[in-house]
Amino acid sequence: MPELPFTLDQLRILKAIAAQGSFKKAADILYVTQPAVSLQIQNLEKQLEITIFDRGGRKALLTEAGRLLLEYCERILNQCDEACKAIEDLNSLKGGTLVIGASQTTGTYLMPRMIGLFRQKYPDVSVQLQVHSTRRTGWSVANGQIDLAIIGGQLPGDLENLLQVIPYATDELALVLPSKHQLSTKKELLKEDLYKLNFVTLDSQSTTRKVVDKLLQDSGLDIQRLKIEMELNSLEAIKNAVQSGLGASFLPVVSIERELSAGTIHKAFVADLEVKRELKLITNPSRYTSRASEVFKKNILPQFASLESPLRYL
Repeated sequence: MPELPFTLDQLRILKAIAAQGSFKKAADILYVTQPAVSLQIQNLEKQLEITIFDRGGRKALLTEAGRLLLEYCERILNQCDEACKAIEDLNSLKGGTLVIGASQTTGTYLMPRMIGLFRQKYPDVSVQLQVHSTRRTGWSVANGQIDLAIIGGQLPGDLENLLQVIPYATDELALVLPSKHQLSTKKELLKEDLYKLNFVTLDSQSTTRKVVDKLLQDSGLDIQRLKIEMELNSLEAIKNAVQSGLGASFLPVVSIERELSAGTIHKAFVADLEVKRELKLITNPSRYTSRASEVFKKNILPQFASLESPLRYL
């Protein structure tokens, strides 16, 4: 077998320079000297008989050959990472890292409890939680940066083709009122009552707001008739506004368990109105699945469904 014309260290350096746009910055994050970085790239260019970086400008820009090499470089280094994970798995979950992703609501209110259960059973496994938008979370799973994720929003079509998407649970969106609101004493509200309320909502451009609006429309509400009193940028801010008597809101039940138990807000029942969203588990079937990830899916997700929770396991 012929000797390879590059080393893994050279590929790591190439990737770092491409990411940082600078030989010096790459040297800094790799904890080596800039001359050492330059020498490794010079040797790599000599071995491959190509020019990898255009050194004419202020930034280190990849040539066409450099861009092609970088594509294979990233694949090779990803395979190395997966090999290390596989070897770690042989140690019966006595170490290793599980990286979980979630969109905003699930990441804030649902995942911490799941991770707590996992850590009780497997304390030697490090767990990282990354909370981003549904789109960004989906791409992170597709790129192998996240092992698995639970999302509440809709994935773009190009991502759905790359990922395995499994229905996980349903989460109810409840109408909540200030605890002393005049309608909080009624056992049942009519849809027409909703058009008399002042609402506190998320910003109209937020992904979660768009999901909520679509669910309300699908449930038969004319959202154009709802009076929006205030727009805020987080569910916590909305809950505080409702508790302060500033208006009503539709919120995921998973996010208001504590307030309902304390009686600081009131969950109202509306006749002929049921607003639910589907939570989905997403993974990348084309990438290596760690034992920690498998254990989380098989042992933690079903266990969580047995807890006192507003979620219904599918």
